[in-house]
Amino acid sequence: MCLTETLDEMVSNGVLSPELAIQVLVQFDKSMTEALDSQVKSKVSIKGHLHTYRFCDNVWTFIVQDAIFKYDETQENVGQVKIVACDSKLLTQ
Repeated sequence: MCLTETLDEMVSNGVLSPELAIQVLVQFDKSMTEALDSQVKSKVSIKGHLHTYRFCDNVWTFIVQDAIFKYDETQENVGQVKIVACDSKLLTQ
């Protein structure tokens, strides 16, 4: 959210055009997808109460309450988490 908020502020202050801000977000999504695909080898399991889910415009959104993230031998408890997922192939178009 920090990137989005910063870009919004820069657009409001006239530092960036809205088109350039959108290009930055698209490039960020592509770069993160590539980095996660090539550099991250860990797997995480998530358990919790699925509060809300929706599928709109090929994007899944899940809101999980009392979530427990487990990876390797570590466990993290989170009160609420929002997960947004889309098909990475759609980002390359």
